[in-house]
Amino acid sequence: MPGVGLISPPPHHDIYSIEDLAQLIHDLKNANPRARIHVKLVAEVGVGTVAAGVSKAHSDVVLISGHDGGTGASPLTSIKHGGIPWELGLAETQQVLVLNNLRDRIVVQVDGQMKTGRDVLIAALLGAEEYGFSTAPLVVMGCIMMRVCHLNTCPVGIATQDPELRKRFTGGPEFVTNFFRYVAEEVREYMAQLGFRSIDEMIGRVDCLDLRPAVSHWKAKGLDYSQILHQPDVPPTVARRCVRAQDHGLQKALDNMLIARCAEAILHRKPVELSLPIRNVNRTVGTMMGYEITSRHGGEGLPDDTITIHFTGSAGQSFGAFVPRGVTFTLEGDANDYWGKGLSGGKLSVFPPRESTFVPEENIIIGNVALYGATSGEAYVRGLAGERFAVRNSGAYTVVEGVGDHGCEYMTGGRVVVLGPTGRNFAAGMSGGIAYVLDLAGDFRRRCNLGMVDLEPLDQAEDIRLVRDLITRHTACTKSDYAARILGDWIAMQPRFVKIMPKDYKRVLLAEARARAEGRPPTFAELVGATSG
Repeated sequence: MPGVGLISPPPHHDIYSIEDLAQLIHDLKNANPRARIHVKLVAEVGVGTVAAGVSKAHSDVVLISGHDGGTGASPLTSIKHGGIPWELGLAETQQVLVLNNLRDRIVVQVDGQMKTGRDVLIAALLGAEEYGFSTAPLVVMGCIMMRVCHLNTCPVGIATQDPELRKRFTGGPEFVTNFFRYVAEEVREYMAQLGFRSIDEMIGRVDCLDLRPAVSHWKAKGLDYSQILHQPDVPPTVARRCVRAQDHGLQKALDNMLIARCAEAILHRKPVELSLPIRNVNRTVGTMMGYEITSRHGGEGLPDDTITIHFTGSAGQSFGAFVPRGVTFTLEGDANDYWGKGLSGGKLSVFPPRESTFVPEENIIIGNVALYGATSGEAYVRGLAGERFAVRNSGAYTVVEGVGDHGCEYMTGGRVVVLGPTGRNFAAGMSGGIAYVLDLAGDFRRRCNLGMVDLEPLDQAEDIRLVRDLITRHTACTKSDYAARILGDWIAMQPRFVKIMPKDYKRVLLAEARARAEGRPPTFAELVGATSG
């Protein structure tokens, strides 16, 4: 939302191991099977080992980013002390991938203040197939390196939302085209000197780099480049560049069957209802089907409840990830991590099997990082969720009966109703959206991170209607007798709800309300002024 600050770069709380990264890559490939999945790594000592893990995690591309790059919004400590030159990181990555026979299945890309055709040539000889230019094209378009990208005060109108400053932008696409034409021409000239006819022939040919002029220079005398320019001793059959595609295993996905059985709904919008078993080996269920829907019908998806599927069993990771509008999944059982990740308009509900004897509101029913990065849709959880529930939620509406640590972290939109206990550090970095917590124990204040939010009573009619309506829907979807008891004793329960309201978000909403009362849209200056208080 204009006028509300964001934490940049946002932390990736869905990645804590190479296995988590592999799951993320699998999720993204399911979300768009035609897309290439890139993983960006900062050039650093040991980056080759991480790149090997990225290759094994089935990324299509690994990007080695040198320390000289970065936007003007980068913290000064990162600019001065983060990473090493891309040449060193690239050399290590190429050697490790070749030595482990992993280079044939992944494209290596490099960036970090590349400016000339000579940079491209050196990168190719060190092992990279693709080359990223960022700062140089920005300068071509008019950037004067003021390094105020994060302050909304860019004097040449590039990195700003201010309409007055954007009028100063004088760049054009032909400037960038011309720049890259000269870069490509320089690359061709160097290739002709070295006797290469194509880029592919140059990949990994470090033997073509001439060191003598460098090491004879008085500043570089005594430096040992042998490890940087080492050619791994491997059989000729081991590839030194990418020659085949990664196997993402999409042909084994449960979604292939779902797409076939829901073809009438996907193609002709005819309602379909199914009941299916599910096991925890079935990962990212619904995501590839969501891709088929979105590719045909765009962001609007299908009419609500066009595809309704009732699953029974234990769902694997990323159940319902990125599912669009028109898809309704009911899960009778439990789910692993990343439930509802990136939810994009669909409806999800989960509840224990009818024959179960445990108390749902006292037991965890879904794993960690549920609804991570959700953008829209509804989700209802009969039971407790693990840690980092609704982190970076930007638009989904959800009801859950308790959460672990770090709930609603970095949330920017949507509404979250928690009908039970929360872990520590709730609402850390929360800059948008609203959460409502039923504080039965009376200790929520010490569990909440108050750095960016205020705690308020549930006393506004609009909030009361919203919370009650969401709990009613939750009861209907999950048959929760716990939620039914809360509704049955609403007069006593309502005062025990706490409203968690981000401070900047509230100020912007007030500015918008004042403008509406005057019969006009809010100006950009008003929204920005609202943030500064």
